[in-house]
Amino acid sequence: MMFQRKLFYVLALVVASLHVAVAGDPDILTDYVVPSNIVNLTSDLFTFTGMRVIINAPPPPAFKVLKASMAEFPGLNGQSVSYAILQYPTGSVNPPHTHPRASELLFLLMGTLEVGFVDTTNKLYTQTLKQADMFVFPKGLVHYQYNPDPKNPALALSAFGSASAGTVSIPNQVFNTSIDDNILAKSFNTDIATIQKIKLGLRC
Repeated sequence: MMFQRKLFYVLALVVASLHVAVAGDPDILTDYVVPSNIVNLTSDLFTFTGMRVIINAPPPPAFKVLKASMAEFPGLNGQSVSYAILQYPTGSVNPPHTHPRASELLFLLMGTLEVGFVDTTNKLYTQTLKQADMFVFPKGLVHYQYNPDPKNPALALSAFGSASAGTVSIPNQVFNTSIDDNILAKSFNTDIATIQKIKLGLRC
């Protein structure tokens, strides 16, 4: 009986450690990962200059994201971090979305933002952020940001606990995929004409 109990605890620890091991980016066994197409390794692998385009640039006409994830910055491979610059013209919104592989820590550099996320009990947590405020969006939960200011743009920096956090846009995933209109109409307790109108609006 004692042996069985000890075996159970050992198995429970193994399962728990496996769960933790797959909860984020995989650990690497080297200092960094060199892409296969690089023959002569230099500090260029660890440098990203793609954000320079925002210096002295006017606000974009619509919400815009500039990413520094593994896709844009290969040096992040294996490092479990990434960034994004979020630009919000007046009245713009970053629609409800999720990041399946990472939490997001948003730092508001300029302006005002209304932010919020919904937890797995469908409770909404909202906050109005001012310059220099921070807000965390837990991993995998639906969240959004909105600039309510009619005169001033907003600018934020988001850090992610993954080199490839992924983004699932709720409106696009629901209405811009091949889910049958009839299924969507039943799911949202409406008619097909309304679903088609929403789809048309998202394509504009």
